[in-house]
Amino acid sequence: MDPHPPALSASRTHAANPTSISLALASLAALAIAMGVGRFAFTPILPVMLNDASLALAQGGWLASANYAGYLVGALVAIVFRTRPEQMIRAGLLATGLATLAMGLIHAFPAWMLLRFLAGVASAWVMIAVSAWSMVRLAVFQRPFLQNLVFSGVGIGIALAGLACIGLMRLDAGSTSMWIGLGAVSLAVTGLAWRVFSSTSPAKAAAPANAPSKPFHWNANTIRLVACYGIFGFGYIIPATFLPVMAKEALHGSAAFAWSWPVFGLAAAISTLAVAPLRKHFSNRRLWAASNLVMAAGIVLPVAWPHALSVFAAALCVGGTFMVITLVALLEARQAAQEHAGVVIASMTAAFATGQIIGPLTVGAGGAGFSGGLLAAAAMLAGSTLLLKRRPAHA
Repeated sequence: MDPHPPALSASRTHAANPTSISLALASLAALAIAMGVGRFAFTPILPVMLNDASLALAQGGWLASANYAGYLVGALVAIVFRTRPEQMIRAGLLATGLATLAMGLIHAFPAWMLLRFLAGVASAWVMIAVSAWSMVRLAVFQRPFLQNLVFSGVGIGIALAGLACIGLMRLDAGSTSMWIGLGAVSLAVTGLAWRVFSSTSPAKAAAPANAPSKPFHWNANTIRLVACYGIFGFGYIIPATFLPVMAKEALHGSAAFAWSWPVFGLAAAISTLAVAPLRKHFSNRRLWAASNLVMAAGIVLPVAWPHALSVFAAALCVGGTFMVITLVALLEARQAAQEHAGVVIASMTAAFATGQIIGPLTVGAGGAGFSGGLLAAAAMLAGSTLLLKRRPAHA
C-alpha cells in the first residue's frame, strides 16, 4: 500500500518541481544580482565615491579594471574547471553579495581592488552558468519568451541599482551606505533563489544525462562568434563605465546626471523583452548585426553632438542593444555548438572580458578625452557586422 495518498504525493511533487516561471524568475534574479550589482553597481556609485571617499578618477579606473580582470579570470576558470552550473551560480551569487557588502565595511583601496576583482570573478561564473543552465532547463517548456525574460534580469538589476543609488543620494547617504544596502539586498535575493539552483532539482532531467558524446572541434563559425563577442565587449564598455561621468560633465554637475544609469538599465530590460517577437522573423545573426549598428550610432552621438540629450540618447541606444546582443549571441553559440555550448559561451565571455579591459584604456589616449575611444568602439562594432554576415558552412 502506498504510504502517501495520491493527492499528497502529487502535491509534494508539484512543490519539488519548479515551474517554468519560477525557473525563469530565479535566473532573472541571479543575473540582476551578478550583473546589475556585482558588475555594474560601481558605475552609479563611482561619482559619489569621487566626492566622499577621497577617490581619484584614476583610482576609479583601477577599480573598474580590477572588476574587468576578475570577469576575465572567472571566464577562464569556467573553461578550465568544468563544474555543475548550479554550484557555480550559488557560489557566484554568495560571493557577489559578500564582496559588495564588504565594499562598504572596509575602507582601504587595496582591499577595494581585491573585492572588485572577486566580484568580477563571481559575476562571470553566474553569467556563464545561468546562460547554459537556463537554456537547457527552459527548453523543455517550449516557451522562447522565457529566455528573453531571463536576460532582462541584467537590465532590471542595473535599473534598480541605479534607482536605489538615486534614492540614497536624496537621503544624503554616502557611497558606504550604497554598498552596504546593495550587498544586503543581494544576499537576501540569493537566499530566496537558493533552492531553485539545487543540483537535485527534478528539472535537471531536461538536461543531457551524459557527457558530450563527441569531442569539440573549433571551426571558422565558432571562432567568428568569439571574435565578434570580444569586439562587442570593447564597444559597449566605455559608455557602460563612464556614462554617468559623461552625463555629469554634460549637465555641468546637476544631480540629474544620475538618471542616465536607470535609463540605460530600463532600455536594456525593455529591449530584451521586446525582441522576443522579432526572433520569430529574423535570425540571431541579423538581430546581432542590426544591434551592433544601433549601438555604434549611439556611441558616436556624444562625439558628434556634445550635449546632455546626446548622452541620454547614447544610454538608450547602448542600453537598448547590449543585452539583445548578449541574448542572441549566446543563443547562436548554443545553436552552433549544441552540446558543447558551454565551451563556446565561456570562450566568448573570455573574449568579451578582454575587450572590456582594453576599451577603457583608449579613454584619454592622445588627449582626446572620451572621443577617441568612442570613435574606435563605433568603428569596430560596425566592422564586426561584416563577420556576422558570413554564414556558417552548413547554412
